[in-house]
Amino acid sequence: MNPNSVYLVQTDTTVGFSSNDFEKLAVIKARPKTQKILRTTDSFKTLKKYTRVPNHHKKRVRNSKNSTFIYPNGESFRVIKRDNKFYNFINKFNILYSSSANETKKSFDENYAKNISDVVVITKDGFYEDIPSSLYKLYKFKFKKLR
Repeated sequence: MNPNSVYLVQTDTTVGFSSNDFEKLAVIKARPKTQKILRTTDSFKTLKKYTRVPNHHKKRVRNSKNSTFIYPNGESFRVIKRDNKFYNFINKFNILYSSSANETKKSFDENYAKNISDVVVITKDGFYEDIPSSLYKLYKFKFKKLR
């Protein structure tokens, strides 16, 4: 499995594109390359390699479910729990950039998503749109819910 390929996969929240190449995802989504893209990771051990969780928020982050956090360094991550179906996929890579499988400001179109991605990963459940993850911005002591 090539981490730089663009995968169309059912994530823990909704249908998404996953890749190690954020520039490819930005082109597919028709968004500026300067706009940050969240990363999904398989564990807190992997997360610690990329950012530091403020002490005040460690329990909040560890106990969260379907939540994305923007850390003080400006990077955003979502840790996938082991009991989630998406975990088996993300565990093969440890960390990937991830975004919903649609063009920016447009709804999901399965034909478009299949045609634009390099690899389509279909499970027995197929593809379905679900509620996106909650989004929180973490500061040293406070946090703000953005979505």
